[in-house]
Amino acid sequence: MRRIRFATLIVMMGCAVASAQDIAGVEDCTKTTGLDRRTGCLQANVNFLQRTMTRNALEAHRRLQAAEAEIAALRAAVSDLRRQLDALHIARKAGEKKSEGKQK
Repeated sequence: MRRIRFATLIVMMGCAVASAQDIAGVEDCTKTTGLDRRTGCLQANVNFLQRTMTRNALEAHRRLQAAEAEIAALRAAVSDLRRQLDALHIARKAGEKKSEGKQK
């Protein structure tokens, strides 16, 4: 029981440390003195986060377009393979009919 409590304590401490991590590129505005500097710091953080969100949205859109293009290419390939398979089935049936006609 002691081991379980100890393990739980360790996990909880790890979670507390993980939740206190900073976002890379965002400044800590709490230590800035003066209203103008603090406002400027906060505005810089907002600008940074907006640029990051825009960049991530564009990257996600680019990846989505690439996936859509790949899906279209794969659908075309499957369609082509279906046509080839249908042609092979027709040729096989024609060959079977020929061989049945020759046996009679």
